[in-house]
Amino acid sequence: MTDRCVHPAGDRRGHPESAAAALSALGQFLDKPPIERLAAVIGLSHSGTVRLVDRLEREGLVRRGVGVDNRVTTVALTAAGRRESGRIAATRLDLLGEALDPLSPAERRTLVVLAGKILAGMMRPPGATRWTCRLCELTACGRPVGRCPVERAARARYGAAG
Repeated sequence: MTDRCVHPAGDRRGHPESAAAALSALGQFLDKPPIERLAAVIGLSHSGTVRLVDRLEREGLVRRGVGVDNRVTTVALTAAGRRESGRIAATRLDLLGEALDPLSPAERRTLVVLAGKILAGMMRPPGATRWTCRLCELTACGRPVGRCPVERAARARYGAAG
């Protein structure tokens, strides 16, 4: 099962899950973040994130920019990076769809509630590095309209969004 979940998270270039997480986060919810912010989201050290951005930039998937002052380096997806981010999300959604096919609508509703509670329980506390949703397709879970089961469970548990 792990192979089916982790392999689609990687990309066709053989990057590890951290590259897929970075591309996904940049495509879903990070808008030209400083490298420090990207590092916190994907759970790598600053130097590890710099090396990852170096690789992704060489492959034409991201580009560096300058933040509000010249001391801050930001990261943004290129057109190729946006396509790869979309491919990663689509692959994961297909895999999850296949896994959920045997469930009835009622079983799916129950699973949503239970999975939200389990995933919220596995989250690092608020303020910790490495975000839970770094590989999510945020519109699929309904997060923009307040329907994400993990966010709901995290709010119940921590009093704030995860």
